[in-house]
Amino acid sequence: MDRRKFLKSSCALCGVAIAGSALIDSCKKNKAPAFVSFTLDLTNPANNALNTVGGSVYSNNVIVVRIGSPLNVSSFIALSQACTHQGCTVSYDNTNSNFVCPCHHGVFDKSGNVISGPPPSPLTQYKISLNGNILAITS
Repeated sequence: MDRRKFLKSSCALCGVAIAGSALIDSCKKNKAPAFVSFTLDLTNPANNALNTVGGSVYSNNVIVVRIGSPLNVSSFIALSQACTHQGCTVSYDNTNSNFVCPCHHGVFDKSGNVISGPPPSPLTQYKISLNGNILAITS
C-alpha cells in the first residue's frame, strides 16, 4: 500500500469512528435525576407561572406544575421532565390536565403514571413542601 492510499484509508476510518461515536452519544437518554433538592421562591418573577393553576416551571431537570387552588402543598406536583421512553422533555397540557411527550406522543397523568404511548414506566415524582412562598422539591 502506498502512502497516499494509507492516508486516505486512515482518514476514512477516523471519520467513521467519530461519526459512530456522535451517533451513539445522540441516542443517550436523559434520565430522571437520582437526587433532587432545590427551592423555588414563588415571589421570584422567574417562577411567576406557578402562581396560576396550570402554570409550570422547569428547574433541575424537574417540571413543577401548579395543579390546584388554594395555595397549599397539594396544589403542586413535581415530576422528572425526562420521558421514560427516550428521554425527551415532557410538557404539561393544562387543557387535558396531563403531561405529554412530544417525541412519540406518550401521555402521563398528573401523578406521572403512563396513560398511553410507548413509555415503559411512570415519571419519577418528587416530594414537595411549602413554607410561606418557598416551594421545596426533594427526592
